[in-house]
This record gives sequence, structure tokens and C-alpha cells, in this order.
Amino acid sequence: MHRFSPATLLLALTLCVATTSQAEDLKAVAASLNGYRFEFACKDPMPENPKPGADGISARATTDPATNDKFTNVRKFGGEPGKRYKVTLRVRGVVEPMMYKDGQQVGEYFYIGGTPNNATYNIYQLTVSAPAQHVFFNRQDKVGHKIFTMDYTATIEVEGGATLTLHGDGQNGHMITNFAKLVVPEVPPAPKPFNGQFIQLDVVGVEEVK
Repeated sequence: MHRFSPATLLLALTLCVATTSQAEDLKAVAASLNGYRFEFACKDPMPENPKPGADGISARATTDPATNDKFTNVRKFGGEPGKRYKVTLRVRGVVEPMMYKDGQQVGEYFYIGGTPNNATYNIYQLTVSAPAQHVFFNRQDKVGHKIFTMDYTATIEVEGGATLTLHGDGQNGHMITNFAKLVVPEVPPAPKPFNGQFIQLDVVGVEEVK
């Protein structure tokens, strides 16, 4: 049986606390992303017994093509200019499928670069000013009247002080409703289903790129 002196135990505890503190400090540089939600709510209340594959009107729908069913939020990333950080995001939500092209597929849903490859389904996009890049979150091989949950992690690189542009575009004022009443555990409004579609981004880790 190993025995450790009080001094050794104190040193180990101090190092553990310091490491934890450093990790939390790094996560703070990505606070502008942590908890961000893309939301496409339905205009009408959720029926008691929704029709499978039901199409609904977006609460964001307008008669102006410039604003119809789309939104953009611009945020500032923290950290030090000149430094680069690897940010790991946990991506959770209830969405409809969307196709993208001319970029790189990573995993089942994450897509780096490229352009949308359909004119009617919902787009979920994050653009980073430095290093210049953009990503999409709901990639599928084909579109259709279906809805599904997502829960995955993805890593992006961001320079200190970069501009983050979070953009959602429903394209046509309509969406596939949450007809299956899908719920993402531990993500509001769980245990109730969200009346529409959403993606929530949570920062689970940040590392400085050396």
C-alpha cells in the first residue's frame, strides 16, 4: 500500500486545481458562442396529434424577400489577438435535413466550407473571420419531409478577437414541423418538445494552438 506525505497530497491537489482553473479560463474566451441557439419556431401552435411529415409556416416569415425567414447574429470571440484556439462545440438540436456541396463532410452532420445545395430547406451556418472559414451543422445526403435530433461534437479554430457570424436561413418561410415531438434531453424546453426547429451550441473545450 502506497502512503503519501501531506506535502505530496497538497502539491497534487494544487496542481489539479490550477489545471482546472486554466481550462475554465480558456473556455471563457469562447463565451460568446457558449449556449448560442439557432431557432426557427413555428407560427402556429403545435397540434395535439401532428400529421407525419407536416409542413408549417415559420414564425420568422415576412413578405420582404430581404428578411423572409432568416436571421444573422454577429458576436466577438475573446482571447488574445495573434493567438489561435481550438474550440470544441457540442451541437444539439431538432432539425430538418439540408444538402451542401463543394466542401468537406466531417461525421454525419458537420460540413466545412462549400455552399448550400438546395433552395428550400433550412440552413444553419457559422462563419469565422479569422482564420477565414464557414461551417454548416445539419448536412444530409438528401432532403425530405423528415425531422431528426442531433447530438455531436465538432472542433473549429478561431483566432483571438475574431468576428463570429451566426446565420440561419429558412429560405422559403416554411419548415418541416416537429411533428414527431422530438426532445433533446437536458436542452430546453425539455422534457417538452420545441415547436419548430433549433440547434444549441455549447462549448465543451478550448485549447490554445501552439
